[in-house]
Amino acid sequence: MQAANRVVLNTGFLYGKMLISMFIALYATRLVLNALGVEDYGIFNLVSGIVAMLSFLNSSMTMSTQRYMSFFLGAGDEQKLKTAFNSSVWLHLAIGIVVVGLLEIAGLYLFSNVLNIPAARLPAAKLIFHFMALSAFFTIISVPYDAIINTHENMFLVAVLGILESVVKLSIAICLQYVATDKLILYGAVLALLTVALLLAKRVYCALKYKESKMSVRDFDRQLLKEMFAYSGWGMIGASGVIAKTQGVAMILNVFFGAVINAAFAIANQVNAQLSFFAVTMLQSLNPQLVKSEGSGNRERMIMLSMMACKFSFYLMAFFAIPALIEMPFVLKLWLNNIPEHTVIFCRLIIVASLAYQLSAGLQMAVHAVGRIGKYQVIMSILLLLNLPGAYLLLKAGWPPASVLVLSIFIECVITAYRIFAAKRHTGMPVADFLRRVVLNAMLPVVLATLFSLVPYYFMEEGFARLLCTGIITVVSLTLFIRLMGLTPYEKEKLEGIIFKVMSKVHPRLAVPKAN
Repeated sequence: MQAANRVVLNTGFLYGKMLISMFIALYATRLVLNALGVEDYGIFNLVSGIVAMLSFLNSSMTMSTQRYMSFFLGAGDEQKLKTAFNSSVWLHLAIGIVVVGLLEIAGLYLFSNVLNIPAARLPAAKLIFHFMALSAFFTIISVPYDAIINTHENMFLVAVLGILESVVKLSIAICLQYVATDKLILYGAVLALLTVALLLAKRVYCALKYKESKMSVRDFDRQLLKEMFAYSGWGMIGASGVIAKTQGVAMILNVFFGAVINAAFAIANQVNAQLSFFAVTMLQSLNPQLVKSEGSGNRERMIMLSMMACKFSFYLMAFFAIPALIEMPFVLKLWLNNIPEHTVIFCRLIIVASLAYQLSAGLQMAVHAVGRIGKYQVIMSILLLLNLPGAYLLLKAGWPPASVLVLSIFIECVITAYRIFAAKRHTGMPVADFLRRVVLNAMLPVVLATLFSLVPYYFMEEGFARLLCTGIITVVSLTLFIRLMGLTPYEKEKLEGIIFKVMSKVHPRLAVPKAN
């Protein structure tokens, strides 16, 4: 019961942060696009994209490190927990140095032979790349602190830092409207400084709050470091596949169509990030409980939580994805003054690919919790990297830019099938149960709700009224169909319990006990 309360509270903190950060980020993007212009905005996102995609690398490494910390915390071994943190600090310092070195070497080749950037903006683009490489270093060495914060499920701090980061980025976007210097260079420099400031804040907080986060040579364990390096290394291989896929596709689009199309691709990725944040946040708040269940030897509970994570993350994404898919042209008009070409179709296709990912996201958490991830990560990376030769061949053959995202949807479906197989192999999860309880039960309510939500599109003129009507129909119909056919009796009981807890926290009089 205490674990359930913690999940509810943490999810609440993260959702509050998400709502504030989402609106700030959307408005900040509008300001930055207006200040930089479409071409410079495309250049920034192309060049900094490798660092933006390091958020996936950072998340993967955090999950890998957190796996050990949560495992030892769940087992009640405080000394091992302290040793794991100290070993992780040295590990990620080494990884950060290597990654920055590789980035700088790769940058020399990319700017000379690959990227399609106007000559007049090439010096600024190179400077931005150096700023982002520095930002990458500080992002990587902050991983142990992110992991220890997540291990202790301190989502209040995560929410506060996330909101502060969003406010600072909004302030930067506002300042860009009035400065006379090169706005592209200034924007990259200040964002790099923000990464340094966030690391310092996390480090000071952890040193004051968590005794295991104090550095000590005596708590260094070479054997554990080797084990963590192997585990983090496999995690990095998997995350690198995501990075190579996303940034590789961006570079291929740049080669064929120039920097302007990178602006459309960047906006589409940001729209998807905002729409999927509820689902990602739910997974983030549930992951520590899932790993602790495995650490305490409760494999059955771990599998159950991973299957629930798949279904609920898919539902949470669908609540926002359905109206966004239908009303994307109007949503972009409300949001941006200048909409780059191809943005609408890019947004729609990336959202569909994200829905396919959410349907099996919980299984990835389960495989990580068990720890046998070597072969899994290699195969995942190979599948993700198929996007690159596939995208190049499609564009070389004269297909439109959107074809590369259609290909990514197909590959994501293949990846989902492989995650199911991997979860069966590594955790013993019954495949038939997953297909029935997750895939079928989740897909049917979403398909039916989508059909109902299309009604205003055919009978109303485009505008805010139609957008509002579509959103209301989506929420009502999807909630109804989920309640009627999308949940097992156990899931209904758990969900009702969570709703009851939330309502009781809002007002004590709502805490009416159930009849025995």
